[in-house]
Amino acid sequence: MRIFFSFLLLILFCRPVSAESLSDSLRVEESEKFDYFFLEALRLKFKGENTNTYNTLLYALQLNPTSSAALYEISELYFRMKEYDSGLTALKKAVEYSPDNFDYKLSLANMQRQMKNFPEAIEIYEELSKENPQDIELYFHLSNLYLQPTIFDLDKAVEALNGLENNMGINEAVSMQKYQLYMSLERKEDAVRELQKLIDKFPNEAKYQMALGDFYLSENESDKALDIYNKVSEKEPNNPYYFISMSNYYEKTGDKEKSRIEIEKALLDSNLEINTKLEILDGYLQNLLKSKKNIESGNDLFRSLMEQHSQVKELNILYGQFLMAQNKPEEAKFQFQIVTEALPEDLTSWISLLDIVIREGNPKEIIATADKALAYFPEISEFYFYKATALSLEKEYQKALKTYSAGLEFVSKDDSALISLFHGQIGDVYYRLGDREKAFANYDKAIEYNRSNVNVLNNYAYHLSMDKEELDKAERMAATANQLHPDNPTYLDTYAWIFFQKGIYSLAKFYIERAISLDENPGKVVLEHYGDILYKSGDSGNAVTQWEKALSMPDENDSEEKTNNKVLKKKIKDRVYYEK
Repeated sequence: MRIFFSFLLLILFCRPVSAESLSDSLRVEESEKFDYFFLEALRLKFKGENTNTYNTLLYALQLNPTSSAALYEISELYFRMKEYDSGLTALKKAVEYSPDNFDYKLSLANMQRQMKNFPEAIEIYEELSKENPQDIELYFHLSNLYLQPTIFDLDKAVEALNGLENNMGINEAVSMQKYQLYMSLERKEDAVRELQKLIDKFPNEAKYQMALGDFYLSENESDKALDIYNKVSEKEPNNPYYFISMSNYYEKTGDKEKSRIEIEKALLDSNLEINTKLEILDGYLQNLLKSKKNIESGNDLFRSLMEQHSQVKELNILYGQFLMAQNKPEEAKFQFQIVTEALPEDLTSWISLLDIVIREGNPKEIIATADKALAYFPEISEFYFYKATALSLEKEYQKALKTYSAGLEFVSKDDSALISLFHGQIGDVYYRLGDREKAFANYDKAIEYNRSNVNVLNNYAYHLSMDKEELDKAERMAATANQLHPDNPTYLDTYAWIFFQKGIYSLAKFYIERAISLDENPGKVVLEHYGDILYKSGDSGNAVTQWEKALSMPDENDSEEKTNNKVLKKKIKDRVYYEK
């Protein structure tokens, strides 16, 4: 290295160099250095090495702080890293140093719009639209910016569209947007004028005439509307939009049956685009369900539509929802199964299918369906929840715990209600496994996240009462559960049993009798509790009657149930209450 510097000094002293030429030489060297590092940054960018790209760009900008290209590139990185203020600063500098660069200015305008800096965005779009009058998107962005709530200037929004129309002539998208704006401004003559311009320019396009008829219908000028519809019908008797407009006409004039017939004609017309059909189907179905008439015609319509559009799974989704509204879960299930097999990425259909399977109550099918859904949506915590609950019903307790834990990882930290549900279910599983400490710890956590989780409040209180522990705490939790759901027989039974354990038999009798009065088919445990409470209240005769009723009810034939039955039989035989 010392030899190199000696050689360099020799060169410098042996040939005279002016200050100016030395400066030029250094500038060239710096420029070449900048070019090298900027190109290296672009190479790293294309390789996806964002960190190295960022560091290389920073170094390049030290060499040339006024490089618009480098500033633009680093602004993109800042935005990707969600450092919006730094990105905006870099992008503004890029525009400052290259004020004629369209792409930089457009990026700045778009970013100001996305960051809701609407006045700044408007200023740039105004400038760009003057410089590039043929660019359609600029006018649309400008018009939409004037419609933002914090700006909201309908006149300016219309003015922006007028500028576009002046440069490119009459255009459907522009005219229809202006029509909507004029309607918002209550400038109805101007609105009609926009439709008339489209009719004049495109006299063979029936949809513009239909739109004018629809305008008159909305203004309660039904005769004018009908006159226009009839003229369209003379030229195009099978125009599906005519059927839609006539359906609206009959709806407006009070003939709901004719309205339904016309809309069905439109929906079955093969010339009507499927997206338009899907748009009008929802309102049609709502009207059918509201009127509770001709429901079967809706089912027939779906069958015909699915023959026409067998590949359009949105129809299966709508039909499934329509069948659920008719309380036909088995038929709806079939429709959602079709969708989940053909479009497994459709989350809504998996949720609908799982909802039906849960209602059917088959744990094995719940597990199988949840597993299929999780294969496509491994981040949906609810799928883990339902699978784990079904595993618990199957007494696969360790698998249930593992599944609950996996699902809990995907619950948003802000979703305290769902976190509470998970911990409540985990607590139940631990209690069934005999681990009271972990069960109660999870119940406490569940209540910490949601003090209104009634299932946890009830289960926690009941378990404490069965163990004869912290009965005051159990009473408070049961009281809260009953305040939240005063007519729930299960919660009333828990409340009664706590008073029984505390020796307050009058209150225990009051709440257990209320529980039984609200339950058409009181369960085995409730009836046995009633007998126990009656016995302690001095009514041993009726106590035995309730014990006998409890014994006659079916059980699960597990070891715990068999032990309970032995005690129950002994109570009946000896006509005496025994603790378990």
